[in-house]
Amino acid sequence: MIRGLALAALLPIAAVQAADDCGARAKTPQALRASGDGYTVVFVPRPAPLATGHHFALDIAVCPGPGAATPQGLRLDADMPAHKHGMNYRASVIARGPGLYHAEGLMLHMPGRWRFIFDLTVGDATARLTHEVDVE
Repeated sequence: MIRGLALAALLPIAAVQAADDCGARAKTPQALRASGDGYTVVFVPRPAPLATGHHFALDIAVCPGPGAATPQGLRLDADMPAHKHGMNYRASVIARGPGLYHAEGLMLHMPGRWRFIFDLTVGDATARLTHEVDVE
């Protein structure tokens, strides 16, 4: 009984910590943000800034809004809408804790407008968030 009460008391703290992580990442000058469908994704390229023809990674925080369920997973891709093609590499995404992910193996192989696509798995549904960036 006491263990159950202690766990119930920690759950709101975990939700606040996840929100704090999103807020902390949003204050980083290199942080980028995608919002929609009740979620915010804040992601930071490593290294920054993004550059054409260089592999990079992303540190990602997913923050559910009020009443939104915590996603069970994240898929990531990027494409160039004007050219109708994507990356030549497939990113690998690793969960680092509730709402925290690390993606590696990304490369934007040509200059222009790129769209990051974040697919959040929420039960049987998928919430898609996007963010466009211009890369030289």
